[in-house]
Amino acid sequence: MGLVWTIIIGFLVGLAARAILPGRQVMGVIMTTLLGIGGSLLAGYAGQFFGYYRLGEPAGIVASVVGALVLLFLWSKLVNK
Repeated sequence: MGLVWTIIIGFLVGLAARAILPGRQVMGVIMTTLLGIGGSLLAGYAGQFFGYYRLGEPAGIVASVVGALVLLFLWSKLVNK
């Protein structure tokens, strides 16, 4: 059941990142989900490593969206060369 929640939260985080970042991002549902999962993992592990928050705190969701924004920005720079 944990994998299903990871996919759902990753999709929602990816959608939030795409809605916040200006411009047009051309990617499908799967790439949006992978971007959200990657951003969540990146921000989650980094934030916990540096002691900014613990697992399950609301700051983790905000950090996940920020991590997905960073990945989306890098993705758009790589794809739109």
